[in-house]
Amino acid sequence: MSSKIYSVELSGLDGYLIEIEIDNRPHGNVGFNIVGLPDTAVQESRERVIHAVRNSGFRFPRGRVIANLAPADLKKMGSRYDLAIAIGALRLDGEVPDDHFDETIFLGELALNGGIRPINGILASVEFAKKKGFTVAIVPKENAIEAALIPDIKIVPAGNLKEAIEFLSGNICPLPIRHKIEKGEIVPKVDMAVIKGQAQAKRALEIAASGGHNILFSGSPGSGKTLMAKAFQGILPSMSHEEMLEVTKIYSVAGMLSKSLITERPFRPVHHTASAISIVGGGNVPGPGEISLAHRGILFMDEIAEFPTAVLEVLRQPMEDRVITISRARGSITYPAQFILIAAMNPCPCGYLNCENTNKVCTCPRWKIERYSKKLSGPLLDRFDIRLNIQPVPHNDLVGFSEGESSEIVRKRVERAIEMQKRRFEKLSIQRNSEMSNVELEKFCPICTKGRDLLEQAIEKFDLSARSYFRVIKLARTIADLEEENEIKSCHISEALQYRIRN
Repeated sequence: MSSKIYSVELSGLDGYLIEIEIDNRPHGNVGFNIVGLPDTAVQESRERVIHAVRNSGFRFPRGRVIANLAPADLKKMGSRYDLAIAIGALRLDGEVPDDHFDETIFLGELALNGGIRPINGILASVEFAKKKGFTVAIVPKENAIEAALIPDIKIVPAGNLKEAIEFLSGNICPLPIRHKIEKGEIVPKVDMAVIKGQAQAKRALEIAASGGHNILFSGSPGSGKTLMAKAFQGILPSMSHEEMLEVTKIYSVAGMLSKSLITERPFRPVHHTASAISIVGGGNVPGPGEISLAHRGILFMDEIAEFPTAVLEVLRQPMEDRVITISRARGSITYPAQFILIAAMNPCPCGYLNCENTNKVCTCPRWKIERYSKKLSGPLLDRFDIRLNIQPVPHNDLVGFSEGESSEIVRKRVERAIEMQKRRFEKLSIQRNSEMSNVELEKFCPICTKGRDLLEQAIEKFDLSARSYFRVIKLARTIADLEEENEIKSCHISEALQYRIRN
């Protein structure tokens, strides 16, 4: 006698349908085995399943029981199959009716007392099950609100094995789970109004937020680099529902979901002691790194010149492609990594090279300054659309300095510029100016004659690379959008060049 039941395996954010076949031979050797390339956690589910079934008041099938997890060549990891294996075993003894099993997916870890514990990645699993045509998902009660984010699939929350059996037997009908999305006002943790002076830097942040551009601040300690990076989150627009689901899936897979839906754009500060794996992702079971946890939000790297060169160089590919692919012996996993990188650094090891508005002077020898500045390679620097040297605010201006524009006012301008981009790219897969290819630049970036002349002069004078040339145009396109101009003018090119040419 055998039974078949379904669950889902996750590889990154990608789902795979798992057919769990349970076979029982009442006579002969007694035992319970799991086959189908299971890892240690899956193998250990034998003891969890047997004790959970018995402690829930049911009888585990006698004789030899085999659970086959197909396809056999796909590695099965974790405890997410416990509930499915237990239900399949009880189905052999007639404890569960055979109705609707082809329409139901089972997810959950079992406790020894029969309770069902939550698992990671429930959102991506249920979304995959819906795409495969399943209409019902039996999930742990703690995961139910998260699972209900996926529409048009019935979510059945089960606190224990007995409740799941009662539902399948038709003895109980749990209330439908509906997720109410509450989008409140954006309350910035640091308002732009509290930042004294730094008009050019705040203008650069507004441009970066409007077009999705990466930005590098170089300045002495106390010039406000970290404060401005924290204020940047408050001028970004609200996430769409699709973006919320994307970010929530990543945090769910990583086991870092503190609430059922992430509604704020992520802000991920990274310390310079972080390893390459923690930043890009990986490990024995490849998980998302900081660049994926910052998806649709901000990755902030303070003191970027203190990071090991090998760590910095791994950022080049995801900054360009907006995804990260982690390759292992058994295959590759791809995570999204569409983030805005804000980096900050000192001009030298002591931090006071060419520092104005202060009595402090640089004490670093020339060789140290040169070695420090070379920590960021040319190809990596090229991927920062905005590179800005900032100076401390003069002491006299700190006292009694009137407040500038609030984050709310700046955000409204940003949102208008983004709306122009949405209309421009409505038939394409891109959303922001920074994502345009060279072909799209030709189509969407008309430049006036004076602007083209200025750009040609800049190419000759500053020896711009091809990447720098195209990034100047993308940046100028964003500046024109902020002024609601369709044509890129020479003033837009001029401002874009200021941000690309380091002093």
